Amino acid sequence: MITLYDCSTAPSPRRARILLAEKGVAHATVNVDLARGEQLGEAFREVNPQCTVPALVLEDGLVLTDNAAIAAYAEARWPEPALLGTSPAERAEVASWQWRVEFEGLMAVAEALRNGSPAMARRALPGPRDYEQIPALAERGRLRVAHFLELLEERLQGRETIAGGGFSIADITAVVAVDFARIVRIKPGEQHPNLIRWRAAMAARPSMAL
Repeated sequence: MITLYDCSTAPSPRRARILLAEKGVAHATVNVDLARGEQLGEAFREVNPQCTVPALVLEDGLVLTDNAAIAAYAEARWPEPALLGTSPAERAEVASWQWRVEFEGLMAVAEALRNGSPAMARRALPGPRDYEQIPALAERGRLRVAHFLELLEERLQGRETIAGGGFSIADITAVVAVDFARIVRIKPGEQHPNLIRWRAAMAARPSMAL
């Protein structure tokens, strides 16, 4: 049985949960309590020395320790439904938007949260090493998140999905990024009608409740 090391409150493992649900992949789940620092404990370090979730342990013991690897593996092993695109051009477009959503969206929220939250003191970056917060990055992160919502609003004008010809991994990542932004008190408003329409459509997918 495949096992997903998860945390129900964190955005990164949510991406993996949605992906696996869309693919219909049965798996066991082990919750890792990030709030209590369980990811830094010796037991989890034996699973993933990078001290991050998600981690997907395959039947043969291979451990995939990031969303990029999990997505690549899942698409190759369970090609339907295709979430990384189908034609070469579509795959390129999905990959491009996936990168943009990660960098301009998820990383911007993380920058704001990790450099501004007292709970993240000395944990400004994920992983096994401690890093001090830089308050100026929290302010910059919030600006980046606001610009990210503007980017999606413009992109979704006349479109039902972020990239390619239909629902893709870029939509999964964008949903998680938009929802995660609420933790830094930024969410779509009346100036984002296309983004709000798209998010409502995404909510109709059962996977998005995970």
